Order: sequence, then structure tokens, then C-alpha cells
Amino acid sequence: MNEPGTELQKHAMDTWQVVKNRFGLISLCFILIFAAAAVLTYIMPRKYRGHVEMTIERITQDIDVFARNRSDGLAFTQEYIKTQFETITKPTTLYPVIDKLELAKRWELPSRQAALGKLRGNLETQSMLRSDFVTIDYYDQDAQLAATIANEVAQSYMTQRTNIESSKKQKALAVLEEKISDQEALRSQAQLRAQEAKRKAGIVGEWFMGGGNSLSPGSDLRTTEETIQMSREQLLMAADQDILTLQSEIDQVAKLSPDELIEQASGLKLENQNIAMMTGKLQELKVAREGLTNEGRGRMHPQVLSVDSQIEEYKKLILAAAKAHVSGLQNRLDGAKKKRDSLQAYNDDAKKEILGMQALYNEYKTAKDEVTQLDNIIVNLRSRNLEEKVGKELEKTAATIYSAAEPEGKPAKPNVALHLALGGVLGLMFGLGLAFFLEYMDTTVKNLDDVERYLGVPVLSVVPKNVGVLHRSSGFNPDAEAYRILRTNIEFNRKTPDANCLSVVSGGAGEGKSTTMVNLAYVCAQGGYNVLLIDADLRRPSLHTHFDVSHATGLTNYLTTDIRLEDVVLRTPVENLFFLPSGLLPADSAGLLNSQRMVDLIADVKSRFDLVLIDSPPILGVSDASVLSNLADMTMIVVQHRKLPRQMLMRVKQSVENVGGKVVGVVLNNVDLRSDAQYQYYTSYYTYYSPTNSPNGGQGGKSRRRKIKAETTAPALGGAHAGSRLDGDDVF
Repeated sequence: MNEPGTELQKHAMDTWQVVKNRFGLISLCFILIFAAAAVLTYIMPRKYRGHVEMTIERITQDIDVFARNRSDGLAFTQEYIKTQFETITKPTTLYPVIDKLELAKRWELPSRQAALGKLRGNLETQSMLRSDFVTIDYYDQDAQLAATIANEVAQSYMTQRTNIESSKKQKALAVLEEKISDQEALRSQAQLRAQEAKRKAGIVGEWFMGGGNSLSPGSDLRTTEETIQMSREQLLMAADQDILTLQSEIDQVAKLSPDELIEQASGLKLENQNIAMMTGKLQELKVAREGLTNEGRGRMHPQVLSVDSQIEEYKKLILAAAKAHVSGLQNRLDGAKKKRDSLQAYNDDAKKEILGMQALYNEYKTAKDEVTQLDNIIVNLRSRNLEEKVGKELEKTAATIYSAAEPEGKPAKPNVALHLALGGVLGLMFGLGLAFFLEYMDTTVKNLDDVERYLGVPVLSVVPKNVGVLHRSSGFNPDAEAYRILRTNIEFNRKTPDANCLSVVSGGAGEGKSTTMVNLAYVCAQGGYNVLLIDADLRRPSLHTHFDVSHATGLTNYLTTDIRLEDVVLRTPVENLFFLPSGLLPADSAGLLNSQRMVDLIADVKSRFDLVLIDSPPILGVSDASVLSNLADMTMIVVQHRKLPRQMLMRVKQSVENVGGKVVGVVLNNVDLRSDAQYQYYTSYYTYYSPTNSPNGGQGGKSRRRKIKAETTAPALGGAHAGSRLDGDDVF
């Protein structure tokens, strides 16, 4: 599992690699756009700036009639400042400037609208964040005119805003005076209603709860009749209390028997003053009789009979007094009830009269309260009206100018440094964006991973860019190492030693297929292999140009006639390397290559040479390469770096496999080593190997040599001339 740091480093390296690969495009975009910015900056007219700095004053816009929110009258938000800031560029502010300075005529424009458009185009306003400061900048080729217009715009804004505020306040004052008149009319009507209600109620003076004769809204009105009525209510309650008291006493006496009445006579609060004396005398007689009884005198004793006679007499007197008292209570109760009934009747009549008067009193009180409230409203309205009139006379300016515009000596536009910097940044960004876009849209083969991912076959070798023909170079050549790697990989990727026939194909023309074959044949011959190079590209042969020989006689002659193989195979300047040219180009090359004589030729040369390399035309263009892929033991695909799309590369492999061919691998040719850091590992031999370390050109003991069979070994070229035909006695 990759660590996050490793992934980040990989992405960074990929990004840097894209920049390196497309550096030319990025540089071109940068130069073109930077140059365009420089030219545009140069041809742009020079304009001077008129600069004004001022603050927008916070003027109260609306009149608060009742002064309930006066503490918040100046608490404007930033939205208000922004709104005022926007009005500077509105036509109501700019048209007066156009008319005053006759800008339409000065600029030779057909209308005020055209002048307004030009004025707006050169006018810039800016508000400070969290501040009331505003700047007005106007640009013109005339420094004096720029300063004049900037000052006039500021002055026009102040004038327009002052007029608008004054108009608003004038309208508000008119509405305020109208409301005062309406309230005064309402007060007069309320006064008339109060006087009429007072007359109907018969109120001479105004006496109110708490004393005094003033009436405040909501106070209680208390008249003399109401006071008398309260006294009557109190008398009625007192009569009811008396009735209850008398009835209670009568009920208490009625519950007592005669003996209990005599016994409790002293506690009944009887009106007869002799009751107490008779009660005392009765108690004395009872004591005396008790004494006689204790002395042994019987009930019939004269003294006892005398005492009993006196006791009975006193009981009669006390009982008669008690009955007289109860009779008196009953008479008083009847009187109290009659009095109460009389008071109740009188009180009911008085209530009806008072209720009738109370409606009139309430009507008067309501009218009086309304008059008082209207008086307070009128006083407030008049006070606010006076304050606003005074404030209108002392109205402050809509804005304060702290820095007026003056003619400048140096043009403010264009800003050369800024324009060039923006041009450079834009060019760089455009170049980078275009580079990454093209990289994203590029579906060609870019690296080894693309080949192995889409084809599923190994990359046999990576051949650097601008590698020439090896056998024409002298001395040590590090380019040969790429082909030695290719030779080794081919050797170890073939299944059997007899699989020594290799066809080389490509998807299209110009991918370096022929050069790759010549160099591979040269390296194999240097390694001790007997190599035959067959030019089977019967459409556009080119191998003969690498050996400076003619292709007039060759493969086609052998296939169409009974000529011997020795008569068409040529010696090359390289030891162990033989070449079979294409011959004259036939009309039906595919049919010729698919003949039995071609099959026999392949079988013959496989038995005579260690390695047979067959060059073929592009496989996607013609069918010749497919025929050769079927005849050969292995097929090697040559792919030029960043040329063939991935889908086409997959089609190349599919074409080989469709005819029964076996793809042994891919050679990634003409690779720009700067395009990917991983290629440096495949081409490190440029610095690792040198003539000092390997004086024999990298061969010293490092080449793997095959043991050559005596019967398949061609004779040494010795004194034979390069390109000469082989004698029958020396060959095969």
C-alpha cells in the first residue's frame, strides 16, 4: 500500500514531467500572450486621472412625527452607504454634468445618451470597506478635463442628494401640517360633544375622586347623587342588621321552657329593671326553704307553705316580665321590617334615577378624555413641525470633499507594469492549461506502463531518440546497448531454440521499424550470430538504402523464378550479417508472400542461419504483414513514442494474433528521455558504460554467444567485397 507522501510525490513528478514535455508549447503561449499584452499596452491611449475623495454624510431621510425612534435616526447600515455610492453613476447624477460641461458637443457625440455612455465608461467609483469614504476617478486624455469632470460629478451628486432630501422633507412637513389641521378639527368636535353631554347631565362643576376640579383621561367621575346613594345603601344594610339581631333574640327566647325562662331571666337583657331584684329575691326564698327542710320541717309546715307561696308569686312576676320583653322584641322587629321595606323602595327609585344620569356622566367623561388626548397630540405635532422647520434651515451638506481633483502630470492608464504582469501570468496559465489539456486528450503511447497495460506483452527495449545506423558509426557507440538489451530479451522470450525467425511490424509508416531491424541485426552479428536480414516490404522497401546496394534483384525474383538463393543473398560490410533485398515490386505482393515458395524459403533460411529477421510493411495498411506474421515464429512490434494511439496499438496486436502470429514483445522507439524519468533507468548505460570502462565498445565478455553449428555456419567474408553475391562453393 502506497503511503500518502509517496503518492503526492508521484503526482508532483507526473505534473513536472508534463511541464517538461510541453515546455515548448508553454513557452510559446507565454511569449505570444505576453507580446500581445505588450503591443496592446503600447497602442492604448494614455489617459490622466481626476481623483476625488469624499465622505457620504448620513442625513435623516424621514420625519418621525412622534419622535419615538430619534435615537436610531442615524444608524444607517452599509447597504445605505452602498446605495448612495451606486447613485453616483446614475443618469440623474451624470446628466447635469454632461449639460453643464457640454460634453456631447465637446466629444462630438450625437446625443446625451452617447455622452452618458462614454462618461460612464471612463468613470470609476470605489467605496471603502466599513467606512463612509468614497473615491471618484475619471480618466481622460486631457488632464484638465479629467480633473474638472471628477469634481463636477462629486458636486452633482451632492446637489442631487440635497435636492432629493429637501423635497422629501418639504413633502413630509406639508403632510405634518395637514395632520395638525385634522387633529384640531377633531378636537373642536370633541369639545362640542363634551359641552352637550355636560349640559344634559346638569353638571355645574366638575368634582372628581381625590378632590379638585380637573379631569384627566381615565379618571373616575364621582357625583353628589352617587354619594347620597352610598349613604342609603349603608342605612339599608344597618336596617337588615337590626332585623337579624331582633329575630335572633326572639328565636332564642322561644326555645326556652317557662322554668328555663325564669332561670335565665337575668341573662336575657330584659328591659324591666325589677327583674334582677325579683330574681335575687327568688333565689333567697329558695335558700330559706332549703334551710327549713334541713331543719326537719315538712312540706305542710306553715313556714314552708309560706315560703312556697312567695316563691310561686315571684315566678309569676318574672315569667310575666319575660313575656312582656318578648312581646316588645316582636314589636321592634315589625317596626324594623317596615323601615327596611321603606328604605328599599326609596333606594330602588334612587338607583333608577342615578343609572339614567350615569350614562350622561360617562358620555361627558369620554368626550372630555378625547379632548385631552387630542390636545397632547396637537402639542407634539406642533413641536415636531417647529423642530423640522428649524432643522431644514440648518440642513448639512450631503457629502464632504476631503480631496478635490487636480490635473496630474503623469498618465494613470495604461498601467504598463500591471498589464505586462497580467499578460505574463495569463500566458503562463494558458500555456499550462493547454499543455495539461493536450496531455489529457493525448491517447498515444507515452510510457512502458501504457504498452504493458493495453497489450499485455513486455517491452523488450527502449530506444532513445535520434539513434542512427550503428554499422555506419565508428568507435564506441552507447546507442548499441539498447539493441543488446533487445537481443537478450528476444533470446530469453522465445520458447525453443528453433524459433529463430522474427518478423518486425509497426502500426504505421515512419515509426523506425527498418532502422530498428538493421541495428538489431548488426548487434546480433557482432554477438556471433549468423543473421539474415530479409526485406519483405514489397510496397516501399528501404533496407537496401542502409547498405548502399540495389534492390533490383532479390526476394521477388527468388519467389517468381527458379533462381538460387545464393544468387539473391548479399554480403554486408558487417561480419556474419547477410541481406536479402526486396527485388522488383510486384503487382500482388500479398499473394506472392502467401505462396508455397515463400514457405519453403522461410524453412530453408531458418535451417541455415541463427537468426532470420523479416521486414514487413505497416500491418494496419496492407495485408502483407499479416501473412509474414503467420509464417514467422515470432512477431515484434515497433512503436514510436507518442505517435500511435493506444486503440491503434491494440489493433496491431489483434491483427497479428488473428492470423495465428505470436507477439513476443514491443520495442518503444524514438523515446525522448526527458519525457519520463523512468526511461533514465533503461538508458543509464550512457553514463555507466564508456570507452574507458569498456574499450571494446561494450562487448568485452558481456555478449552472450551461441555455439554455431558447422553445417549452418557461412564462410568468413575474408577478402570478399561487400554487397557481392555469394559463390555456390562458399555458401550454405
